[in-house]
Amino acid sequence: MDKKKLVKNETKNLALAIASAAKSKKAQKVVILDMRKVAAFCDYFVIASGTSLRQVNAIAQAIEDELSKDGIKSLSHLSSRDESGWVAIDFVSVIAHIFYEPIRDLYALESLWSDAKKVRAVKSPRK
Repeated sequence: MDKKKLVKNETKNLALAIASAAKSKKAQKVVILDMRKVAAFCDYFVIASGTSLRQVNAIAQAIEDELSKDGIKSLSHLSSRDESGWVAIDFVSVIAHIFYEPIRDLYALESLWSDAKKVRAVKSPRK
């Protein structure tokens, strides 16, 4: 396997692992967008929603906890008391966006980045 393909699979697997961790906390409307052809700053977005600010923070913490088991750390600093309704976790090649549902509707990232291809979120191959 060539190096480009290996890196592509690693970043996709990372996005899938993030989606799986979000779903483990009952995140709603989990979507993975392949950003490689529409943006230069990352490979994938993972977008998920929570029904309360508390759930948004729990989803974000679950993502960080799950990935840290594999030694993967984010560039972001999570606050357990975030009340903005939008938590972005930067894993360099993958950025997770966890929204409180009304805030997600307001910013509509899927519409903003509608040229990005959706990736089917299946069980993470990392487990």
